[in-house]
Amino acid sequence: MNQNELNPGASPQAAYGARLRRLRKERGWTQVDLAGRMGYSAVHISGVENGNKFPTSRFSRSADRTFGLEGTEDSFEREWRNVKFGGLLEGFPEYVKYEARAVEIRLYNIGIIPGLLQTPEYARVLADSAVRRGAITPEQADERVAFLAERQAALVRARPPMVFVTMDESCIRRPVGGSTVMDAQLARLVEFAELPNTLLQVAPYEIGERRTFDLPVNLLTLPDRSLICYAESQAQGNLDRESTSVAPVLTAYHQLQAVAMSQAASMAMIEQVRKGTP
Repeated sequence: MNQNELNPGASPQAAYGARLRRLRKERGWTQVDLAGRMGYSAVHISGVENGNKFPTSRFSRSADRTFGLEGTEDSFEREWRNVKFGGLLEGFPEYVKYEARAVEIRLYNIGIIPGLLQTPEYARVLADSAVRRGAITPEQADERVAFLAERQAALVRARPPMVFVTMDESCIRRPVGGSTVMDAQLARLVEFAELPNTLLQVAPYEIGERRTFDLPVNLLTLPDRSLICYAESQAQGNLDRESTSVAPVLTAYHQLQAVAMSQAASMAMIEQVRKGTP
């Protein structure tokens, strides 16, 4: 089979194909060899490797069985989800890989409950709304909800990370999906705050200009104590691993926590919202 030069950085699909080719060659297999092991044609393997054929969930699971990657963080099925979510902002798929092994996670959100704290129903409403706007397909909506569930499950481990969440008051005031969905979501926040490895604070409207962020921000502390920052706007995401630029963001996060309400006061506000009182 002809093998074109492939730039892994061109797209998630190109990275998938380049990695498949690399692992195949490391084992000394031809495309025909891999095709026989996976139950596909050599033409199919060539198409995926060259980035001309879109990988599927079934193909990815077969690749994982063949290369012994089932259930690992480096599985092709997990990478396929990154390919499938072509609408995800730049840097986010890579961020998620770090998130799964972080020892500390700091989140700040505006308007929407952070994904790691969303109930399935709340997440589904947001995904379906994106479908109605024509931003994603129904299939992508299903995958988006499933992908979020995987992120949440990755944090349930023997030694879970410490999770700090500071959310703008708009996150709990903005109704999403109706009263039933919203009440369950607010109840989920209360449950989250009761965990021994969490801290949840609401940044009230009244802090005004003392709010240090105007966009959502995610900060990770990895096992080696290095820091990663992921921030996004409506159209662009940015992953930053440079300590000189991430450290000031961490300082700004601490400053925000200082002016936000305590967890006890935040829980009281959430309960007031649940009861429909101002």
